[in-house]
Amino acid sequence: MHIFGLTGGIACGKSTVAARLSAHDLPVIDADELARAVVAVETDGLRAVVRAFGPTVLDRNGSLDRQAVARIVFSDAAALAELNAITHPLIGELMAVRAAELERRGEPLACYEAALIVEKDLARAFRPLVVVACPEEIQLARLSARGRSSLDDGLARMRAQKPLSEKVAVADFVIDTGGTLEASARQTDAVLAAICAKLGIDSARYLL
Repeated sequence: MHIFGLTGGIACGKSTVAARLSAHDLPVIDADELARAVVAVETDGLRAVVRAFGPTVLDRNGSLDRQAVARIVFSDAAALAELNAITHPLIGELMAVRAAELERRGEPLACYEAALIVEKDLARAFRPLVVVACPEEIQLARLSARGRSSLDDGLARMRAQKPLSEKVAVADFVIDTGGTLEASARQTDAVLAAICAKLGIDSARYLL
């Protein structure tokens, strides 16, 4: 089985592209979902995060308050590095488990959707690399539409990530989501067809 990467900047439409791929029955392993799983209630990951940052990162139900954590780590590089040192190995282990499950099912192709593929120097492990991009003014408009807290959080995340231009520079394929949803869908389908052709996989499995 081959796993290609899908990444991009915040509010660039990466999740929309991933949903389009999933609609074609292509398995998508979502790094955000893995990140939530490794710090779920009663996990070693959650206990480690609480030891590192204190009980204020928990909500009233004992679950991790992701916004509280974001307020701490995205304004403090050392805190972000500490969080990553806790969660990234756990995410990697769970990702390997999910990939093995797909391989046992006989899937020829899967996608790994993650925001930090380039930042973590993983691009070579997930070639071809697909980068989802749009103009910065559209990113900011999308974040603003989500509300003030989402805008502040999004800006902090943008500052913590590599510039989008650096991700585009190492991409094998770029999907520009600055236009309509239909245009993004057409680009996504074309990229999926191109990846299948590159890897010798019958695209009819996903695209009729």
